[in-house]
Amino acid sequence: MDYQNIKLKKEDWLATLTLSRPQKMNALSKELQLEMQHAMDDLEADETIRAVIINGEGKCFSAGFDITGTGGEPPTVQDWRAGVKRENDTWFRIWRSRLPYIAAVHGYCLGGACELSMVCDITIAAEDAQFGEPEIQFQSAPPFPIMPWVLGMKKTKELLLTGDRIDAMEAHRIGLVNRVVPTDELAGSARELARKLSMIPPPAMHLNKQSLNRQYDIRGFQSTVDYGAEIFTLVLTSDSQEKRDFDNIAAEHGLKAAFKWRDDKFAAPRN
Repeated sequence: MDYQNIKLKKEDWLATLTLSRPQKMNALSKELQLEMQHAMDDLEADETIRAVIINGEGKCFSAGFDITGTGGEPPTVQDWRAGVKRENDTWFRIWRSRLPYIAAVHGYCLGGACELSMVCDITIAAEDAQFGEPEIQFQSAPPFPIMPWVLGMKKTKELLLTGDRIDAMEAHRIGLVNRVVPTDELAGSARELARKLSMIPPPAMHLNKQSLNRQYDIRGFQSTVDYGAEIFTLVLTSDSQEKRDFDNIAAEHGLKAAFKWRDDKFAAPRN
């Protein structure tokens, strides 16, 4: 397949799947997600591949889901449900894969990209990486709410109810990433780990990963993700004056101006 939004490279036992929309900070568009699904299905069927690295081209891993307006009528409930199903199906391919996935993160790793990094089996972060799910700040929600399963309750609430970002060292301290390396060593560190994982006999890798993930499924992982997807739809289809104002400013002047409007609004004392 001639991919337009990702790059797929196979070398020996390893595969590297690169998010490749650098001009859009590797925003996770519908087209990119569908290409990822196709690529991951290809890797799943290729028995020569034993480990996969996911990284981002350009200045960052990914700034998250592409929220660029497409014009026309506002999305319906059915539209949002279809979109979140596509997004979550993409991440579940990693969760259910026989292959170990490594996220090699540099720069921004926000929103849906943060969820992508968490659903990967191991996450390596460059020193310049920034993590967070800021979508709550513009009336959204995490469509694949995996963070409660990765972090403790208190830290999850802090990050998901404020939309704050954290740097790589804090992400490592709280268990969001496995290790932090100098930025210029990220690619080499990811490849070194991928080669180590590729040395494990495939049945052992597949069955042990399946066993670990199944333990989370038994405790409710699948059902909580499905519930989170429905909450995402409800939040996105809920109305508020603040959302209308924010969206209008973002459409006319961009997200940066919309966030400035919001910050200025709450910085001013109420009379």
